[in-house]
Amino acid sequence: MTEKHVQRNYRDTLFRMLFREKENLLSLYNAVNGTSYADGEGLEITTLENAVYMNYKNDISFVFDFELMLYEHQSTVNPNMPLRDLIYVTKVLQGIIRNENLYSSMLIKLPTPRFVVFYNGTDFQPGEQTLRLSDSFQKELERPELELIVTVYNINWGYSRELMEACRLLKEYAQYVERVRSLAKELPFPDAVEKAVDYCIQHGILAEFLLKNRVEAIEMSIFEYDEEKYLKSEREVWRNEGEERFSRLLQRLQEEGRNEDINRAIAEPEYREQLYAENGL
Repeated sequence: MTEKHVQRNYRDTLFRMLFREKENLLSLYNAVNGTSYADGEGLEITTLENAVYMNYKNDISFVFDFELMLYEHQSTVNPNMPLRDLIYVTKVLQGIIRNENLYSSMLIKLPTPRFVVFYNGTDFQPGEQTLRLSDSFQKELERPELELIVTVYNINWGYSRELMEACRLLKEYAQYVERVRSLAKELPFPDAVEKAVDYCIQHGILAEFLLKNRVEAIEMSIFEYDEEKYLKSEREVWRNEGEERFSRLLQRLQEEGRNEDINRAIAEPEYREQLYAENGL
């Protein structure tokens, strides 16, 4: 087997490469929206490569049928997607209205934004869930005056069956990922990817795509695996360091008999940061 070296600045992913083709993207759109468009004329795909600073390198955004769809593929759990999407959609809308007069007496019409995440990580997640921007607000309101809703689909094999049946390519993508992970339990990951690609081609799973893009598909799969391990490692380090820091703070407060501050530190993140600074932690 030829050794492969994947650079960390490689921008694309297997999911995005698969669905950046208009015909494939239209099939995914139909599955998500419950529509049956056969013609993608007028479907405008935009991918913002320079939005990587927000970790949006997996993003696919497009305008179709008066909707601005923002699709994100993720292998890690991220409850902050509504906030990320808020920042992202603001930049997209700024581009859309750059030639409009915001002070005009005429109402500026906008494509309707919709936000979807396709999750296929290894941490357990339900088949479908809804994330809301208001969940992160420090003060809960019965009717938040700013809201953004993200629908998250678990696209691991065995989940979101209705969505999978509505989009053959999504179903086959899930089968491919499941095959790679199954083989990776017994083989080094690069070997597992090679064998998974061969198996899927032989069994008609993403066969046309994999035959055409075999080298890129293998490289992307290895890169995504390496990146997922890296992100999990970073989160583990951050969590351990955070727990250790908080433990030191509580110990110091306990030694000083500051029980009320202990209760506030547990309940109020802002006050906890104030105490960190106060105690040089």
